[in-house]
Amino acid sequence: MTSNPEAPRSAGTTGARRDHRLRDGVDALGFPLIPLTQRKSGSNVTVRKADNSIREKRAGPPRLALICAATPDVSPVANGGSFMSRVRGTRVSSLIYSPLTYSLEGRLRRAVHAGGLLALALGAGLWLGGAAKAQETQIIYPGSMAVTGFSGTIIPNFDAPDSEKGGLPPGVDPVDETFIDTTRATLRVFDVSHLGGPASGQLVFTPPPFEVTSGQIGQVFGLTYDDGVRDGVPSGIPNLYAGASSLHGIRIVTPDTDEDGRPERQRRGMAGATFMEGQFGTENGGGPGTIWKIDGITGQVAKFADIDTNSGPGIGNLTFDPIHRQFFASDLDTGLVHRIDAGGRLIDTFDHGVAGRPAHGLAPAADDGAVMDIQGAAYDSEDPETWGYTQDERRVWAVSYHGGRLYYSVGEKAEIWSVGIARDGSFAGDPRWELTVKADKDYAVTDIAFDNSGFMYLAQRGPVENRYDYSQFADSGKGEVIRYWRENPDDPETESVWVEAPQEYAVGFPQANRQSAGGLDLQYGYDADGNLDTSVCTQTLVNTGDKLRDNPALAEKLAAGGPLAVHGVQLTPKELVKPANVPPFGSWFVDFDGYFEDPEVEGHVGDVAVWHPCEGRAGYYEEIPGGYLPPFYPPDFPPPGNLPPCLDVEDVRYFCTPRGLEADLYLHDHAGFGGDSIKAQSRTPGVGVTSLQSHAPGKPYTIDITGHYPGDRVDVGLCFYRQSDKDKGGYYPCCKMTLPLRTPAVSCER
Repeated sequence: MTSNPEAPRSAGTTGARRDHRLRDGVDALGFPLIPLTQRKSGSNVTVRKADNSIREKRAGPPRLALICAATPDVSPVANGGSFMSRVRGTRVSSLIYSPLTYSLEGRLRRAVHAGGLLALALGAGLWLGGAAKAQETQIIYPGSMAVTGFSGTIIPNFDAPDSEKGGLPPGVDPVDETFIDTTRATLRVFDVSHLGGPASGQLVFTPPPFEVTSGQIGQVFGLTYDDGVRDGVPSGIPNLYAGASSLHGIRIVTPDTDEDGRPERQRRGMAGATFMEGQFGTENGGGPGTIWKIDGITGQVAKFADIDTNSGPGIGNLTFDPIHRQFFASDLDTGLVHRIDAGGRLIDTFDHGVAGRPAHGLAPAADDGAVMDIQGAAYDSEDPETWGYTQDERRVWAVSYHGGRLYYSVGEKAEIWSVGIARDGSFAGDPRWELTVKADKDYAVTDIAFDNSGFMYLAQRGPVENRYDYSQFADSGKGEVIRYWRENPDDPETESVWVEAPQEYAVGFPQANRQSAGGLDLQYGYDADGNLDTSVCTQTLVNTGDKLRDNPALAEKLAAGGPLAVHGVQLTPKELVKPANVPPFGSWFVDFDGYFEDPEVEGHVGDVAVWHPCEGRAGYYEEIPGGYLPPFYPPDFPPPGNLPPCLDVEDVRYFCTPRGLEADLYLHDHAGFGGDSIKAQSRTPGVGVTSLQSHAPGKPYTIDITGHYPGDRVDVGLCFYRQSDKDKGGYYPCCKMTLPLRTPAVSCER
């Protein structure tokens, strides 16, 4: 299925849809298009930025207006600003101040200095979006990009300073009266099928995204899609899933005691404390262990599954296993990986700390039983050590199903492990250490993805922070995005089957180019005009980041491509690893919420997931109907008498590597022959088959296949022998068989 660039997309509650002219921010005559908010009495609220400034917001239906008034010679947008201020996820008026410069009295006084300017410039975002509602058409298309992030803040029930009540009472800190804005989005689904031209480091103007608010699902991080099978029938339209998270902070409140219509914010745990509204979607029955489902056709939101033992740390990440139609979710509270069926029922768990660590010679580490107790005196909202996370050595962050195994990351030293998924979908009980990440900082890997060329991509996120003023949720600016690939052939001198040194990507323009916010995925390719090319399966890397276009040394050059304070997603052709694309003028950028006056915030963007269906993937595994054909001996080597076959094939798994298709053969020495090596030859004309010269005990036997067509059957002749016999010279015993392999229906990209 391909995406029609001109097919209508739902505009949410606004009913607006922008055409190609709006992507340039101008109308046909070249005048800037500014979204305005009409006045509507009785709906005044005030919101605050991360810099503590107070903003008036007037509710009403948005519209597009042609502004022909005189404008400055230098556009504020072209210099990293805009006609409006920016709160993460909140549309407000255009007053800007620093908390270090203006007193509360001065801020409030300036907030009411509206005049005609505020009426004119109440909103200059890149798009207008509405809350999630049932749509007339689908909301997810091939190439759709879902992104999570903090929803923003608001001071509810706030009276303007010139009103009868006169704003906040003297001596009241606005931060104490600032709450999560439950009307703004914590999840957006972007249409990035048209990026407006070749990559030049520019900000991309997108159509209005589909939005899900924090009032519906709370704060979320991890994302995954299912396969779009509905009532047993493939629909081609997947559903989207999001996991509750503490990575955008934890906020607690107690009941209102000063009769201002707002609950009381609390820094420390105390009796009667509850999670703030908009934290975990409690209004819809959610909690810190909830996984939400967003219908890919209607956009309706529902609770999918609930890990009710999670006390507050939330879900690390999610992944979907399309072979067995099941999900896996990492639990930051206990360290368990939960297996969940397609109906949202919890099946069983895998405990890395107990069952995984010993497989690499590490001592088992059971969960210490710590929980997040927001009513206890030990809880400190600004100290994540009091939040009940399981111990670092057993804390599973990212999860990704690939090639018949579940890959997952552990701890801030970022070890990558995997465990097999058996034919019945259960955990196979064969945990395997894959590698320990080599990066400049020991940061957690919060997302893992694989492409069709055999590369494994990893995204780091800085340590969890939770500033009381909502400004920082992660220590960003040093997180890396890197990729590994399997050694080919495997180097017996190295402990891992993966290369020792990864390749790194330049993320963002700030010095060192390490602005990762912890989310990544693969996207289709793009043509020379920036249009999505669905014929190329995994050609573009997308990753989340903070301050992506903020570099004073490059400000003049960057200004031509839009605002500088961009917190969102970077899209990069995957071949552009460092030192290429430094600085990343070979990338495109998309902002999470369309506001550009908060360069100081960190960790406000979360995960990203792209719906990019391909017919087969790297590691694609297909069971042959009826099982494998019985092994037989070729005429030139008949079996003596009626002896049973000396070799059985238990399993075959495929991987794409930079050199082509690789098949891992899991062999069983049925007759006790004692072989430890294989020689492989093709018995299919025109197809090449080679085997590695070395084999590590306990590992599968690996062969490379070239010259075939995807999906073809390839007959492979195997000779199973003892290396010690061969080393003696001359003839040596060899168990021979012909193995018919059904290759995956996917072409490995090179």
